Amino acid sequence: MTGNHFKWDERLEIELPDLRQEWECLSAWERAAILAYWETVRGRIPDRIMALERAIHALQARLYEEEDFELSCLINFEVAELASRINDLHIWYRTDQEMESRRHSG
Repeated sequence: MTGNHFKWDERLEIELPDLRQEWECLSAWERAAILAYWETVRGRIPDRIMALERAIHALQARLYEEEDFELSCLINFEVAELASRINDLHIWYRTDQEMESRRHSG
């Protein structure tokens, strides 16, 4: 049931909420199931962040040794993209507070 309310995000490599109807229109049971499933997904976010941070550290080590300017620019771009993913994951990690407030107001 909850699988219908989540969609795989290739960029972040986690499932994200994909509600196709208003939160208030969902039954109490559906809301509880969605929140429970989200907590499971959300619990994986710190591991994803740590993996991305390790990748950034590896790229920064390569960057430190790199002498080719164009290649160093590409490495910098990769670092920036991974940092952007980390930022997005932090935002999604905090999303539970919004969903919780919806649960209490609905």
